[in-house]
Amino acid sequence: MAIAEEKLQQLGIVLEKVPVPVAEYVPAKTVGSLVYTSGCDCRVDGVLKYTGKLGAGLSIEQGYDAARQVMINIISVLKEHLGDLDRIKQVVKMLAFVNSADGFVEQPYVINGASELLVQVFGEKGRHARAAISANELPFNTPVEIELIVEIE
Repeated sequence: MAIAEEKLQQLGIVLEKVPVPVAEYVPAKTVGSLVYTSGCDCRVDGVLKYTGKLGAGLSIEQGYDAARQVMINIISVLKEHLGDLDRIKQVVKMLAFVNSADGFVEQPYVINGASELLVQVFGEKGRHARAAISANELPFNTPVEIELIVEIE
């Protein structure tokens, strides 16, 4: 079994089939040795695990869990796109948006749910540059949307 998939299994994570995009885009695109993922949300079996805004109904802990679920979904996209997660040489950059109420400024703590999972699954290869940005609204009222760029071998 591949190393990354073994880590996922140890963490009790089962990757879902990647859903068909809701608009005109692809889930991932390879350019040279980089793979860019489209924005993903926190769906489980096609249903958002959480909805709403951080700082107005959702706690940092719920946001952290939502971000973790988003990263599970991104890993599913990468698995389907690449066939083998061990082709990932390193995670380069994460761009994360947090659906935030006015005055909510703790986006980095929310997005740690995604960042920490990358390190758990990929080790040092999972450490990445990152932006955690406040958004006043996100599609379908998801609390978190994340894009990822990885380098492949």
